[in-house]
Amino acid sequence: MPNFANPFQGNVERKLSNAELMQAIRLDIAGELEAIYLYESHYLATDDPAAKAVLADIRDEEKAHMGELITLMRYLDPRETDFFLSGESEVKEMLEELGIAAAAPSDAAGEETASRPLSVGSLLDES
Repeated sequence: MPNFANPFQGNVERKLSNAELMQAIRLDIAGELEAIYLYESHYLATDDPAAKAVLADIRDEEKAHMGELITLMRYLDPRETDFFLSGESEVKEMLEELGIAAAAPSDAAGEETASRPLSVGSLLDES
């Protein structure tokens, strides 16, 4: 949960190295994941249509932040891209072995998404 008691909690007295910035971004990603989880929990806990709409919108904005942070990581350390792509390839291989790769995933509305290529970002787009 947030630690707002200290207003200088996030301040750093010097510029971060890229390695330190990468660690900070990983922590930022963890925060985005926690926010997504919490907004989704609140979304599922209500039947109020206005609340559901607002919470879903905020949750999806957090998912966009995830994509932005991952893209920034890939820019700051291109080796990260190699790890992401390696993991993506492993999952695609597993799906092919299971005979799942040919099946097109669908989104919550039931629309086919086969024309959309899979990527780390697209995996984050799922609600």
